[in-house]
Amino acid sequence: MSSPAPYPVPTRVTSLPDTRRLSVIKIGGSVLTGLQAYRCVAAFLAERVSERPDEALVVVVSAEFGLTDSLLETARDFAPEPDPRTLDLLWSTGEIRSVALLVLALQVAGVRATGVSAHQTGLVEPGTRTIAGGSELRALRLRAALSGHDVVVAPGFVARGQGDALVSLGRGGSDLTAVLLAAGLGAASCELVKDVAGYFSSDPHVDSRARHLPSLTFARALEMSDEGCDLVQRHALEAARDRGMPLVVRALQAPEHTVLS
Repeated sequence: MSSPAPYPVPTRVTSLPDTRRLSVIKIGGSVLTGLQAYRCVAAFLAERVSERPDEALVVVVSAEFGLTDSLLETARDFAPEPDPRTLDLLWSTGEIRSVALLVLALQVAGVRATGVSAHQTGLVEPGTRTIAGGSELRALRLRAALSGHDVVVAPGFVARGQGDALVSLGRGGSDLTAVLLAAGLGAASCELVKDVAGYFSSDPHVDSRARHLPSLTFARALEMSDEGCDLVQRHALEAARDRGMPLVVRALQAPEHTVLS
């Protein structure tokens, strides 16, 4: 008998309230670098909606670049070792700010878009917190939001915990949020939008000779994670592997991308 997967599979929603294809797109904090960046992301998504009218999008957003670290420093101004539960609550404000700003930018661009909170998203961490990724997905509110909109923007990084408190999913946890939502909703694709066009043979920010890698196995991506590559959160890689959810890692505007499978 094979051993159980380390990440329990979230409750799977077998169909949307309509016949549209569903895709999950995660927008990383390295992309959300300021107000103009939200407008660029909104333009990218508006073009996607226009080109693919048969597709509904769940867009998972991280906090704006540098904001999570800034909030941590603010908390440490009050307490050298902040209470973890209170720190998670403070951190969640970064993601919900990104949700609201991107929805506003999408609405101005003419997209039928709405935002949801971490509670409305439906990811619930188990009572005993062990490793991130064991979340159950209760998707009724998310499905309801999708039924009336082309794009639903959801916060990454945080989920509901005991007593309805907010708990974080670890640094880089928005990647994990996207994977869990894509798997739980039965999405056709899960795309992680970064500030680079996927994986490279070395860090393209410091090595001009870095070679783009159009495809990778999860096994190799996990090896690269162990070697120090933090492009995609390790828990997210493991969760995608265990659920058979291929990932597309890409930049906002670049023809190249990397498919993980």
